[in-house]
Formats: sequence, structure tokens, C-alpha cells
Amino acid sequence: MSETAKPAPAQPRVEITEIIGFIKRALVSLDVPPEDASQVALLMAEADARGGDAHGVFRLPQYVKQIQSGGVNARPNIRIVSERAGTALVDGDNAIGHLVMKRAAELAIEKARQCGVGWVGTRHSNHAGPAQLYARMPAAKDMIGMYFCVGNTNLVPPWGGMEVLLSTNPIAIAVPGLYNRSIVLDMATTNTAFGKIRLKAQRNEPMPEGWMIDRQGQPLTDPKRASEGFLVPVGGPKGYGLALMFGLLAGTLNGAAFGRDVVDYTVDSKTPSNTGQAIVALNIAAFADVQIFKQKVDEVWDVMKSSPTLPGVDEVRLPGERSERLFQERMLQGVPLGAELRKVLDELADRLHVQRLQ
Repeated sequence: MSETAKPAPAQPRVEITEIIGFIKRALVSLDVPPEDASQVALLMAEADARGGDAHGVFRLPQYVKQIQSGGVNARPNIRIVSERAGTALVDGDNAIGHLVMKRAAELAIEKARQCGVGWVGTRHSNHAGPAQLYARMPAAKDMIGMYFCVGNTNLVPPWGGMEVLLSTNPIAIAVPGLYNRSIVLDMATTNTAFGKIRLKAQRNEPMPEGWMIDRQGQPLTDPKRASEGFLVPVGGPKGYGLALMFGLLAGTLNGAAFGRDVVDYTVDSKTPSNTGQAIVALNIAAFADVQIFKQKVDEVWDVMKSSPTLPGVDEVRLPGERSERLFQERMLQGVPLGAELRKVLDELADRLHVQRLQ
């Protein structure tokens, strides 16, 4: 369900191809192999195209800082360290997270073709952008994709506690349709992702009430005071429970960081984060005729869309529908980038001695 959104102020747009080129130039200048830089740039630009404004080129300065500080390995040896027919554990060798997750997703898809399901965990990875990027990869191959990870900054205490021991721990599930686009749930286990708070701070915009609370339990709306409070779990103790369980599955199970071991990469760019993630590919053909199943998904789509709406609500939306609309629009018209972000990226280009965004 969605309320009618207020139109955002118009911002200058940058073509997707230009964003891809700029990210690649920046990474190659740091000795990232061109092919690796291209893969990361494509995924980061897709994040921007799908509306993940806090996960695309916005993150580039942080990634650059980590590579320059030795916190991220520019030339990793991403490898399988444990493997069975339907499972694998991938060691990312402290690579840029997008490279680790792309390899893990491809491996999960390959295993699902053979076994019906493929579950691949990662360790020694890093931030990899929005969860939906990786859940969508199996969905594009007539599979159901599921992704979850340990977030890179602890901002959530256990329910009733005061010490921040959990992160947003996002999850994504993608289910393909036949004629309609995939239904894609992409969510943090908190009311918002921390990247959105960083974006608000850069834009000098207040946060809505409900995103964070201070240490007295009162609403916190100044994003520049985020370090003074906590993110609020979605659904209260239920969100805390989800964050805990997904952390165990994506972190502890893989030998990756969780709890007090999580490194806040926005503060410490030198220490490897040992980020843990998991991707599951479920082969639809192992359960049903693929075309019939996808047709049934379309029927579910139509039933949900046909629901009468509450007063003041323009339409019922399915998970991922807004992201897909933005993707179609931004691939044609470009990605809106605010003046604050353009300034940061121009300064980054000058420091790296690469061509600025055009």
C-alpha cells in the first residue's frame, strides 16, 4: 500500500553510462583490475538506477577511502573454501563486496540447476550495495532468490538493551513473474537503512520520526546526531529477532563478524570488516512447471493490484514495483544527483586525478 508521494525537487540528472564510467575510472586509478572495476561499477550504477540512492555512487568515496587505507583489497583472490553439492562457503579475501556477492550468486545459481537449491555463504567480504541486486540474479534465471547479510555498522541494541550489537541486517527475496516483473522484497530489519540517514545528513534534511530514538527513548530527527541514538527495529522485538537470526545465518555460520566483532567501516576504514552474507537460489523447476508457476505469480500480482484502496491512497503497490519504475525511468533519463553529492564526487575525482562526472 502506498500513499501519494510529494514530488521531489528537480535535480540535475547524470546518464547511467557516465556513472558507470566514473566509478570505473576511480577504481582503476586505485589499482583495481579493469574487469573487476567494470563489474563493481555496473552493480553500483544499477543501485542508483533502482532508487538505492544511498547505495550507489554515493558510497564511492567510502570505498575509495577503504582501499587507500588498506581496509579493502584491490586485487583479491576470491575462492571457495568449503563446498558440497548444494552449498558453498566463499572467502572474499577482503574484496569489494560487489565482487564477492556476484561470485556467490553465480555459484548459488549453478548449484540450484544441479540440486534444486544452492546456498552460498561468504566471509571476509565487504559492503555490497542493496540486497535486491543479488536476489534478482537467480530470479532472472527462473529461480527464486533470497539474500541476507550482516550490516556494516552496529546501530541497534538487543530489544530492551542499551549497547548497539546489531545492524540493519537487510534481506531480499525475488520471485519472478511471467509477464509482470519480479516481486522483490528488499528491506532492512530496521525502519530505515543507515545509508538513508547518511544521505539525509549530506542533504541537511531532517529524519522522519520513527527512524531513530535517543538514549532516553525519545524520537531523534537530526541525522547529524545519529551517533547519539539507535535505529528502531521494524515491528519492535520482531525486527530485533529477525536481525539476530539473519546475523547468525549470514555472519556466525560463515565465520564472519557479528555482534561486537562488527567493524564500523564509516569510522574505521583500515580494519578489514569480515562482512558476512548469504545468497540462496531456489530452482522453480524442482517444485513446479516454471511457466505455470510464473503465471500464478502474475495472478497474485493482479489480485493484489485490484484491491480497493483506502482514502488518500493512489494505488496498491507490490514489493519492488517502485524500484522497477525508477529503473525504467532512470535508464532513459539518468539519475538525479544533488549538488552536495556532486561536490563530493568532483573533489574525489580531483584527488584521484580522473575525469569528473559529466
